[in-house]
Amino acid sequence: MTQLRVETTRVDDPKYLLKFTDESSPLIWVRKAHGMAGIGEAVRLTFSGPDRMSEACEAWRAIVSAATVSDPVQAPGSGLIAFGTFAFDDSSTAESVLIVPRTIVGRRGDVSWVTRIRVEGDATPAPEPELRRLGEEYRLTLLPGEVSPDDYRAMVEAAVGRIAAGELSKVVLARDLRGHLPAGSDLRRVLYDLALGYPDCWTYAIDGFLGSSPETLVRVDHGTVSARVLAGTTARGADAVSDQERAVALATSAKDLDEHGFAVRSVLTALEPHSRGLATSEVPFTLKLPNLWHLASDVIGTLSDGSTSLDLIAALHPTAAVAGTPTADALALIRELEPFDRGRYAGPVGWVGADGDGEWAVALRSAQVDAAGDITAYAGCGIVAESVPEREYLETKMKFRPIVEAFA
Repeated sequence: MTQLRVETTRVDDPKYLLKFTDESSPLIWVRKAHGMAGIGEAVRLTFSGPDRMSEACEAWRAIVSAATVSDPVQAPGSGLIAFGTFAFDDSSTAESVLIVPRTIVGRRGDVSWVTRIRVEGDATPAPEPELRRLGEEYRLTLLPGEVSPDDYRAMVEAAVGRIAAGELSKVVLARDLRGHLPAGSDLRRVLYDLALGYPDCWTYAIDGFLGSSPETLVRVDHGTVSARVLAGTTARGADAVSDQERAVALATSAKDLDEHGFAVRSVLTALEPHSRGLATSEVPFTLKLPNLWHLASDVIGTLSDGSTSLDLIAALHPTAAVAGTPTADALALIRELEPFDRGRYAGPVGWVGADGDGEWAVALRSAQVDAAGDITAYAGCGIVAESVPEREYLETKMKFRPIVEAFA
């Protein structure tokens, strides 16, 4: 069993977390300039198949039980943590990973720290945090991949037919964009654009998978569990009046309210066995992002069974917001209609601490960059009986915008 020695020290405000990370393989979890940046790898755990999250939970417990941790800071993300990203589908060929960095630089509120992690028996010191200048600017275009615009419209039409036939109530269908990263490109430039452009989102990069997600799958903090459910989308207006009109139209849209209701119920159903006193607003609110409006609901409760954040992502994934309703029927239709493996898109991404607390987002507005520099990005929409193929296609264009503009 791997034995880790972990020491966290309070430090002055490091200011630029992203600049401590590696240019080609950054490791970051940040929102509004607060979060953690990882340097190097002390431990890398990989998983696959239908039990990947529960196996990760057991493996993490074993790592924690064998670790010696000194953490006087006691902030969310200090001490021993692992960054993680998990494949969407049980049969995906994409690796699901937990990565424990060798050095972590973190900031929460007015508290900042450095955590150094050493593997027992390895005398090599953890790398010291060092600010790295950003590489040269670059621009590239992401183009349609295996699913063309016409292909996507046809997929939506087929799904609406299946819904009308009573086979299911909702399914989330995605399409892909592809591109290639020039040799020597600094991926942190993409992350800077995402973090600055979408400060209210979780900006992340783990094992070449990067993005900026507005949707909190689950957060666990000292016994409190919370989630933010997003389903239902419309574009921002061109001016203040039209923008407000679009928000009102979204908030009163029967189609979007139905789609949102499926997503909220799926989260409540998954969390109820683990939490008491779950509460959510009766009516969703409109969440404003730079490029679109979402219908959103917050869920909060108290853990009643000692579950960790890893336990809860295993219980929650996939929600109706990224798969559909009923889940099994929606997943079967996704596998039938989508011609690709989604990889980590729409899976859980985030971090877990030694105490099991953590923050996990739904991996949206994302792209995978492989070792050869090939880029694959996905965006999807929730399809219900009232869905119109052209409108759903245009919604995917809105959802691709953060990633497309960051690379461009």
